Amino acid sequence: MSEKYGRLMAFTAKPGKGGELAAVMLQVAKGLREVPDCELYVISQDSDDPDTVRVVEAWADEASADAALAAAAQSGGDVSIESVLGMLAKPPERVDVTTLGGVGL
Repeated sequence: MSEKYGRLMAFTAKPGKGGELAAVMLQVAKGLREVPDCELYVISQDSDDPDTVRVVEAWADEASADAALAAAAQSGGDVSIESVLGMLAKPPERVDVTTLGGVGL
């Protein structure tokens, strides 16, 4: 069994902005493709509420996840944390988990 650090995130966009938020989060995921300790970063949109975007993450460890977030905040790339937060109707919801295995890990 190979334990990893994981996060389950839920982002609620302002009404009617879920598609825009999902597109931005897909850009974030694209930027993480080359991050060695990012093992899984999946973007989904709720079927019943398209303004809710969920992210499932798996990392080598919590420090790697925190470092990637800090690097994204410092990079000044195409997507800023401030721009994502500006699209939200409320603060993101976060659940930290220990991933134990499964398909894709």
